[in-house]
Amino acid sequence: MHPMLNTAVKAARRAGNIILRYARDLDRVTVENKGNHQGLVTEVDKAAEQAIFEVLIDAYPDHHFLGEEGGILTATSKSDFQWIVDPLDGTTNFVHGLPHYGVSIALLHRGILQQSVIFQPDANLLFTATRGAGAFLNDRRLRVSRRTNLRDCLLVTGFAYRPDRPVTFYRTLQQGIAEATGGLRNSGASALDLAYCAAGWFDGTLQFGARPWDVAAGALLIQEAGGMISDFNGQADFIDCGHLIAATPKVFPALLQLLEEHLSTLPDTAKALASLKK
Repeated sequence: MHPMLNTAVKAARRAGNIILRYARDLDRVTVENKGNHQGLVTEVDKAAEQAIFEVLIDAYPDHHFLGEEGGILTATSKSDFQWIVDPLDGTTNFVHGLPHYGVSIALLHRGILQQSVIFQPDANLLFTATRGAGAFLNDRRLRVSRRTNLRDCLLVTGFAYRPDRPVTFYRTLQQGIAEATGGLRNSGASALDLAYCAAGWFDGTLQFGARPWDVAAGALLIQEAGGMISDFNGQADFIDCGHLIAATPKVFPALLQLLEEHLSTLPDTAKALASLKK
């Protein structure tokens, strides 16, 4: 295992242990709303992120860090490395006692994904990837599914409802995609959506309004498992733009075409997609 990946795994497991301790007594967990409809944050998110940063900063004090709860930590020295961290992907699931949440850590070098870890502590599932060296679940090599017909595919989508978001736009698009495929799910944990696609459990995913920490680690898993990933225009700007599509290579072109066709029929597409990123 690459030394940097090994450090990320150590950090993810430490955060996972913290999360599981809190999970045993959810009634005592303090829950806050981030404001402006940005979702929930708990003391668990903050404690897990602190644990991750302590491990990473101790090993790589000159690197830069971007965390969902801690904002941006910029090193005083110039560095080409940046860690992107989501300490608890699926906070709402966690608060409700639904064991579908995880820790997500990615490392970029000059903007290119190099290492990724997604850890689902409740199930002890450790997804890892190193650029050029493949993706793994625990010790098993991952490959995306072999399905070739979009009609047979099970997809998962990420979309967080908020009063300020164009729900009608999303529902119309969702209905069109669901009708053309074997099924569409919404799990509430974007990082796990991507990890599950890399494992072949889902055949593809569409993520709307995602943040870098939601998708960075999962994107490398998809690529190293043999899948394809892009933004909604088929370009590689999926981390920053917030909207992405990923699937098995045989399905990806058809899914992207289907998405483009539906987007072209909906009014104010650009405005609606921009609002989903807020």
